[in-house]
Order: sequence, then C-alpha cells, then structure tokens
Amino acid sequence: MATKVIASKVVVPRVYDTLVLSDLHLGADLSRAREALRVLQENQYRRLILLGDIFADLNFGRLKKEHWKFLGFIRKLSNPKRNVEVVWVEGNHDHGLAPIMSHLVGVRVYQEYQWEYRGLRHIAVHGHQFDGFVVNNVRVGYLIGTLLYLQLQKWDSKNKTVTRFLDRLGTRWQRLSAKVAEGALAHARHHGAARIFCGHTHEAMHRHERGIDYFNCGAWVDAQLTYITVGEEGVHIHEYIERPEDSYSGEERGDFEAGDFAGEAELLADGEYEGVGR
Repeated sequence: MATKVIASKVVVPRVYDTLVLSDLHLGADLSRAREALRVLQENQYRRLILLGDIFADLNFGRLKKEHWKFLGFIRKLSNPKRNVEVVWVEGNHDHGLAPIMSHLVGVRVYQEYQWEYRGLRHIAVHGHQFDGFVVNNVRVGYLIGTLLYLQLQKWDSKNKTVTRFLDRLGTRWQRLSAKVAEGALAHARHHGAARIFCGHTHEAMHRHERGIDYFNCGAWVDAQLTYITVGEEGVHIHEYIERPEDSYSGEERGDFEAGDFAGEAELLADGEYEGVGR
C-alpha cells in the first residue's frame, strides 16, 4: 500500500492518544532536533513514544545545544504533573543507554512497548530486530553504519546531499523497508496486535496485511521529516512543514555542555508545555 502522508500545519486543537517519533540521531550533523522539539511542543498528546535511535551513538560530546534542549524538554515532559506518559524504545544506535536515560531524563527504556487503545493492541518496536544485517553484524554495523556515517556528514556539503543520498540508497539496496515491514507484521500477528509501529528504515510508510496495520514513522535526518499520531480519527503519518527559521548552519558545540543540562532543563519556560497531555 502506498504511503499516506498528511501535511500538518501544527496548530491542532485535538488531543492525540499517542505521538510517535523515531530516528532523531542526536549527535549527528543531520539531526533536526530543533524541528522535532517544535512538533512535541505544538501538539497535544497523552503518550509520547520515542521509537529508537534517538541518539546517533553513545558519544555525548557530539551533542549540540539544540540536542540538549530536546533532552531538556523530554525530562520536563516526563514529570508526572504533566500527565504525559513518555516511553523510550531502544534502537540499535542507542543500545545500552537505558541506565543513562533513566537518570538523565527520568524515562524508562523498553525493548518493546505494548498498549491498548480503543480495544486494539498496539506494539512499538524500533525495527532493527527484523534487519538481519544489523542483528548478525553488530561490530561491522557500528564501524560502517555509525562511525563512518557520522564522519561522512562532516565531509559533506552544508545541505548534506551526498550523505542523505547514500542513506536512501542503502535502504533501497537492502530492501530494508520491505524486510522490516514483513518482520514486523509477522511479529504483530504472533502477539495478536492490530497495529505495529517501527522506525529504523528512515522511510515513512503504511502497509495493511490480513487485518494488521504496519506503520513506519520515518526519521528526522532527511529532507522529509515525519511523525505519527494515534487518536480517535485513526493513525496518521504527518510531514513536518518547513519554516523560514528552520534554515540555519547549525549550533556550535562548547557553549552548552552536558554539565549545564540540569540547569537548562529547569530554565525551560512552563509556557512551552501548556496544554500538552490535557
């Protein structure tokens, strides 16, 4: 089934049951953390699922100011008084971060998350579990898929045209979208779920098969930035609409370090959170 993408104009009065966002790759030059933060601030939802690969790797020295601000918002949002359930599902790039995330932003990390909504079982899993190459070549995947990929971004042009092309080429060459979709649908069928959500492939899509819906929420490292909402009107893949202020050369590291994180998180204005989760 062809991908259904809805252009979202951000100002949405409805409250979603769940908002799903994946593959932000904080620490990578391609990461669009500023835009992702706007999506979280400007929508209303009862549950937020960060569906894996929120970090590019475990090196926090790569994080820029806007990356720390995104994490500051997550920590504030996870405060019980916000009435928003924040769920972090581990991806292959942020594997091993569960203890750090629990301490840093107060969010529990899952390998897989399930919930019930309107009588239907939903599953959220990053999707690398259905990628045979990643599962069987962890070390090679780290050297090529992470370290080399991050270095290529530094060598690339300002618009990261080459890096983004190689990312899409790799997905298509491996038939990754199809493989993850097939594995996810089988997994959902085995667990009696009506809907399953993945990331990993960096390609948003929807596929319906034998009564089960598979959704991939895309990524925040490409020209097309997408996220998913689940609500009374069903499941929708939204595309973030670019704005003039989104064009920037990137923040410099160094003026906002990890040690400053706690103070910055508390400085975020409460007004940024008004209406979220209500």
